[in-house]
Amino acid sequence: MQDHPSDSAGARSMFDLVSNDPDASLIDRSSIGEDELRQIGELMNALGELRAAERRLSEAAQRYMRLNETDMRALHFLIVTGYRGELVTPGQLAQHLGISTASTTKLLDRLERGAHIVRAPHPTDRRALTVSITPETHRAARESVGRQQARRFHAAARLDAAEREIVIRFLREMASDLETPDGASAD
Repeated sequence: MQDHPSDSAGARSMFDLVSNDPDASLIDRSSIGEDELRQIGELMNALGELRAAERRLSEAAQRYMRLNETDMRALHFLIVTGYRGELVTPGQLAQHLGISTASTTKLLDRLERGAHIVRAPHPTDRRALTVSITPETHRAARESVGRQQARRFHAAARLDAAEREIVIRFLREMASDLETPDGASAD
């Protein structure tokens, strides 16, 4: 097994509450027992380990495909929309990525030079173009990133339905809380 920084005892405590708020100035934990505090700390550290694993996976995929993060997100979008049989325009891609149309044009130029995508006339709108991933890039993405991402399914499948519901609720609540401005209630 390969050693990662998250394998050390110091890294395991990087995200727990006591390590990040030793004087309890951010979170009042006076009503939380030691066992609960320890378990919450383990949960926060497990999330940190997941983020680190995802970062390593993303970096490895980017190196393998010789692309940056936005390029990879664009290709993923094109793969998913392709499976759905949807046509994608540069404007739709820009909206999905949250980037300007000028940045999208540069991204598409770069991906086209690398033989990752093809631009073609839209079949029903003479003014528009469609963007699709090349079969070679789709195959490479599926064999590298796709196989790695499929491992998430196996972890979820090992949970029973009730456990999955708890994890889903937790992750959605955490995402919502992280997007809630300071001082505002997420409820």
